[in-house]
Amino acid sequence: MKQILFAGVIGLFLTLVGTPLLIKLLARKGYGQYIRDDGPREHASKRGTPTMGGIAFIFATVAAYFLAKVITGYLDPDVDAAPTFSGLLVLGLMVGMGLVGFLDDYIKIVKRRSLGLRAKAKMAGQLIVGIGFAVLSLQFADAQGQTPASTKLSFVHDFGWSIGPVLFVVWALFMILAMSNGVNLTDGLDGLATGASVLVFSAYTFIGVWQFQESCVNAQTLTNPTACYEVRDPLDLAVVSSALMGACLGFLWWNTSPAKIFMGDTGSLALGGVLAGLAICSRTELLLAILGGLFVLITMSVVIQVGSFRLTGKRVFRMAPLQHHFELKGWSEVLVVVRFWIIQGICVVVGLGLFYAGWVADK
Repeated sequence: MKQILFAGVIGLFLTLVGTPLLIKLLARKGYGQYIRDDGPREHASKRGTPTMGGIAFIFATVAAYFLAKVITGYLDPDVDAAPTFSGLLVLGLMVGMGLVGFLDDYIKIVKRRSLGLRAKAKMAGQLIVGIGFAVLSLQFADAQGQTPASTKLSFVHDFGWSIGPVLFVVWALFMILAMSNGVNLTDGLDGLATGASVLVFSAYTFIGVWQFQESCVNAQTLTNPTACYEVRDPLDLAVVSSALMGACLGFLWWNTSPAKIFMGDTGSLALGGVLAGLAICSRTELLLAILGGLFVLITMSVVIQVGSFRLTGKRVFRMAPLQHHFELKGWSEVLVVVRFWIIQGICVVVGLGLFYAGWVADK
């Protein structure tokens, strides 16, 4: 349990201290954000703000994870504090998706255009990273035969029949692409995606701890050994979640309005990927749609807008994604962000309530 605390504190400290150093470096190199001319007029003042800030919390998360291991006795063979395959795979997914986003951001800056990687190249990068994660997550079985991921679908735990490895890879790719693009669409206002992500990571920290306490590995000590969680490394997933929560919280200090730095696609693709990875490895795949409800809502606003315009030639919203619709209605940026954070908080509370209800029902 100490790892969870250390990981969160270290992640917070590293981004609080490291982000301003990154801001100075990016500003000196002229790596500023390109702003669309068709967006809200208030966003014009953001042109030139350093971007690719996702580098800060990606580095901080990885460093916090391993430092927490070292501090709590990773080097001591008598202490079970070593990194696990589940934790490493989720971190690898975050870094891989972040690298794709970094290439996208870098090309935007160098070419001075709002579009970075070509659509096919960006998709290819996401597919390579996603397929690699999905395939590897079905390997590395532990002593109980549990792999980081399962070929069964899951809500608060696995249910139904196995869909097989091929369909699982397709399903995992869908989740990774959906969440990474969902966070990317949400990242349009200062601090919006970062704050929303902090709330979801706090939920997964709780879920990891709860699953560890009620793990089937501890079935002999449980009051009802049939009501347990078959998750390979739940406590280590909580460590990853805590490191992410702390790192994003520290980054939010600099990313909140008026933002001194933007996460860019480097950060948004990484956050979306790691959210999908946590859901897959914790066996809460469908629950993620509720826990990350704000990302789903904003993504659906784009789908509705595009679908309506193509079918009827009319727009449902003044502008998509949804946060810009309310800006054009006269809401201030801070008002939109805070209210959307409240919506995300409600989604997390509902999601955790359903998670707990599922445990009670099994008991």
